[in-house]
Amino acid sequence: MTYKIEKAKIEDAIPIQKMINSFADMGEMLGRPLSEIYENLRDFYVARQDGKVIACAALHISWSDMAEVKSLAVSEEHQRKGIGKALVTACLDEAKNFGIHNIFVLTYVKSFFDKCGFNEEDKTILPHKIWGECYRCPKFPNCDEAAMVYRFK
Repeated sequence: MTYKIEKAKIEDAIPIQKMINSFADMGEMLGRPLSEIYENLRDFYVARQDGKVIACAALHISWSDMAEVKSLAVSEEHQRKGIGKALVTACLDEAKNFGIHNIFVLTYVKSFFDKCGFNEEDKTILPHKIWGECYRCPKFPNCDEAAMVYRFK
């Protein structure tokens, strides 16, 4: 299976939103309105196979020393093939190029992010600014996601 990781393009917004929201409908991640996808499209990477978006992830800069990997979604038929890890690596590479040394994720899939080099940490160490989207979550205020952080040396 060959796929290509690249920055998202304007025509990717709708497929990105559909993929994210399909997982959100199952309670596995936070849904995203299309307007938010467009507003943050420059944050997104996509994995493309035969011209079709099969996965996505975003690197969102939160502060001078902190960024978040968010909205990681891989279509079910393409999971467990290294695509998610390739997207996370692209996000980490971009963060490193920006000079950002702390990258966090809020996740239900700790084992995946363990394999990507993230370590679980107490949510309270993260700045309050990162919780800005939480009010939209159906699980708010009883968040059961794990906070994991990747730190460049």
